[in-house]
Amino acid sequence: MTTAPTRTAAARGGAAVPLSRNRDYNILWSSQLMSELAMEVAAVAVPLLILARHGSPLQLGLASSALAAAHMVAVVPAGMLADRWDRRALMLCCQLLRVLGMASLAGALLLDRYAFWHVLLVVVLEGFLGSVFDPAEHAALPQVVPPDQLSTAVARNAARPYVATLVGPGVAGFLFSALPLGPFLTNAVMFALSSVALCFLRLPRGRAGAAAGADAADADGTGGTGGTGGTGDADGSGAPDRGGDITAGFRWVLGQPVIRTTMAWMMVTNLVFSALLIVLLALSGEDRVGPGELGLTMACFGAGGLLGGLFAARLHAVARPPVILLGFTWTAALGAALMAVVPTGLPQGALLAVMAFFAPLANTTVLTYQLTVTPDALRGRMSGVAGFCSGGAGVAGPALGGALTGLAGGGTAAVLLCAGCLVLVALAATASPTLRRFPAPGSRAS
Repeated sequence: MTTAPTRTAAARGGAAVPLSRNRDYNILWSSQLMSELAMEVAAVAVPLLILARHGSPLQLGLASSALAAAHMVAVVPAGMLADRWDRRALMLCCQLLRVLGMASLAGALLLDRYAFWHVLLVVVLEGFLGSVFDPAEHAALPQVVPPDQLSTAVARNAARPYVATLVGPGVAGFLFSALPLGPFLTNAVMFALSSVALCFLRLPRGRAGAAAGADAADADGTGGTGGTGGTGDADGSGAPDRGGDITAGFRWVLGQPVIRTTMAWMMVTNLVFSALLIVLLALSGEDRVGPGELGLTMACFGAGGLLGGLFAARLHAVARPPVILLGFTWTAALGAALMAVVPTGLPQGALLAVMAFFAPLANTTVLTYQLTVTPDALRGRMSGVAGFCSGGAGVAGPALGGALTGLAGGGTAAVLLCAGCLVLVALAATASPTLRRFPAPGSRAS
């Protein structure tokens, strides 16, 4: 295994290198980018494949539900694995198994051996392995980036999903139209390249020992910032309590008022925003917006988020955290309200872009604090809990949007309902002492 004796050059007494020349950070960033890009490609290619093989709407629904279920089932235990096992080895194992899954599907298509059960198996494998990879990558970030560069690194990471959102669907459609196995073969190649890059990743020595140390105290919020005292056993008997390991992330989150409040705030905001996207699609259908304009409207969301990710580090350095969080909340509420009065199509897309622009900045503020105050021995599990909450919002949001459209009797009324929900979230956030006094970078709430 390739290791580094210390986290950064700063820890050795020298100046930390810029992120652009931090090889370990760039390996993590590019590996996760390829992972997210492959997931976006698969999200389009799998439905296209099922439809091309005369699949039913039921099969489409099963594939989508299987992916979501695999993510929800795996993400919390995955956080425990990221804290207990070698993170580099865990990420490498995930990427290699994803290579096998995508290559097997490409090979089956090459040999004309398509089977829906095979597609379903690959989808479940992808959802499971993606959920295991993410907490390990998130928890490894503070190990390769010095504290004074952490917010900048998180901001750059926040731009990454929007790159995948903008590029992935178009690539999937082009490759599938040229050759149905193309998207899956491309994914296998991207996972293989990610695996090669991870072979050169260096993480500090001694992390496993720390992971074995702080469970009981840190999970209850009494362990400070991640010391290595203790035995790491739930009962002190020397044998790890696996049930306690899995629930330690929840106990840590519930024991930290700032993390608990911001995680609930982000979950509810994501829930309503996911519902709003479905409502906007329904409204565009009512107004007969063309496919091209509808695609550009959704692309505005990705472009706004990407642009926001590029400026997030600079804005985070000059704006106070409460201003960032409350400003984003009220911007989202105002943008949703305006969507009920502007024409469908590109005008709504412009509002989506404005809302998406501020999302990476808010995420940077919250995630930087979470990674800073969470002990290394619990970062994977904290990330797993966050993934569980955001994943749940992502699954329930579209269903909520469909229900609101049906209950409201039309898209415009449903948009107003979503706007009303975001106004309530904004009012609750403004009334919250925790969000109004959100700690500045480098500080910790009392």
